[in-house]
Amino acid sequence: MLQNISLVANQVLILFILIAIGVICNKTKLLKGSTIKQMTDFVLYIVVPAVIINSFNREYNPKMLKGLLVAFGLSFLSFAINIILSRLLIKDKDKRRERVLQYGAIYSNAGFMSLPLQQAILGDKGVFYGAVFIAVYNIINWTYGVVLMSGSLKAVSLKKMLINPGIIGTVIGLIFFIIPFSLPQVITAPLEYISSLNTPIPMVIIGFHLANSSFKIKGFSAYFSMLFRLVLSPLLFLAIFRLMGIEKVILVSMIIALSAPFAATNTMFSQKFDADTPLSASLVSVTTLISIITMPVIIGLAL
Repeated sequence: MLQNISLVANQVLILFILIAIGVICNKTKLLKGSTIKQMTDFVLYIVVPAVIINSFNREYNPKMLKGLLVAFGLSFLSFAINIILSRLLIKDKDKRRERVLQYGAIYSNAGFMSLPLQQAILGDKGVFYGAVFIAVYNIINWTYGVVLMSGSLKAVSLKKMLINPGIIGTVIGLIFFIIPFSLPQVITAPLEYISSLNTPIPMVIIGFHLANSSFKIKGFSAYFSMLFRLVLSPLLFLAIFRLMGIEKVILVSMIIALSAPFAATNTMFSQKFDADTPLSASLVSVTTLISIITMPVIIGLAL
């Protein structure tokens, strides 16, 4: 087990070195906020779909299709349980804070933090199943996530739920996976080149934002929300998935996604729907830093 933890810790450390580069770029003014916003859009709309499509670009295999369906089921199950538990266990007198804390407990930074780790530890097969989690994440995020943060069903957008980078990338990838012929190299090579950007650019972006963040957090509910996201939730699902006899690659891929820190969309939604944005930014920053310790241990237990 210690060997597994060491392996994951090494991969997480690599990511944090890239994050440190982002911090340096901020402090030295090498990158500006407007540039980071453009880089974020590039990752969300170009790099992430390319990673997903590239992970599905493999010879059709009935076993992999079965695994795909299992991953879909596990992803929906994990979100359903986390939604129920967050509503039961995470309470705060300030409802603006409560929305941020419950959202943080449910949604992990599965795109930016998990895909690079799934690639490094499990290879393309890990990303294949990780892409499924992101697709489900997008569906749940643009439905329940919007309702939670806005406090209104009217804020839900069917268009954004169905037409977003994660869903589009998954649909295109599934088509490529099912068709009975391989894509030509003139298409696969650019996909691979763009996909390779999914580790360095998101980490630099995270580092840039960390450099501007406050790390002041108060209140039991905030600390419990962080504990739930980083430790309790992934350990709970590790136990559930093992009892269900889930295939190891699928299990580890899911646990990597579930052990990631607070999602960056927490802060975006907080700002959009008038929740506690400063608290959200602090929680995203603090959980990202703490995850350098928690993720290797959790994932090491899963391996």
